[in-house]
Amino acid sequence: MKTDVLSLQSSRASWLDRLRADDASMALQAAGITGFALLTAFAADANVRLYLWEVPITLQTLMVYASGLFLGARNGMLAQLLYVALGMFVPVYAGDGTGIAYLLGLASGGYILSYPVAAFVTGALTQRWNSLVGSTLSMLVGAAIIFTAGVTWLHYVADHATWMESIDKGFLRFLWIDLAKIGVLGVLFGGLRFITSSDTEA
Repeated sequence: MKTDVLSLQSSRASWLDRLRADDASMALQAAGITGFALLTAFAADANVRLYLWEVPITLQTLMVYASGLFLGARNGMLAQLLYVALGMFVPVYAGDGTGIAYLLGLASGGYILSYPVAAFVTGALTQRWNSLVGSTLSMLVGAAIIFTAGVTWLHYVADHATWMESIDKGFLRFLWIDLAKIGVLGVLFGGLRFITSSDTEA
């Protein structure tokens, strides 16, 4: 059998692909979108976030990457758009406020607003890059989108004196944390695809 260890694309068709399929049932798609929106909200909860500087350490980006991996581009984006929309009425961001004015004033606002784009791009890339290596690279691209938007927003909202301060507080201090998230999620996704798949090539 052909191995896909170092390939960007796996030759295996997996049951997980049904979650991402355009012809998946509306109920399944709605459940996935709602579920990942709520998981992202839970990941911002006070019990799982840590403030050491302006931007808190949370598990939110883990859920953003996961929504792209498991739901695909469109539904991953919709899950994150739903999460952002929930914050207009319910305190689901990393804080106690709601509404557009609150979001625009958050130091982490740029990260949050980038979530739908990052989920979409991650999901789109994993349409073909569905192996362990491929999905990991897809999440790294998603992370680049989040941190580019987040650091840029942070620089102006927090009024940092230099860009290096914003890069340090908005990216470098999170680097190893998010690399760990991506590594764990890549192995989990790859493992689940493997155990729920059938080899399509001999």
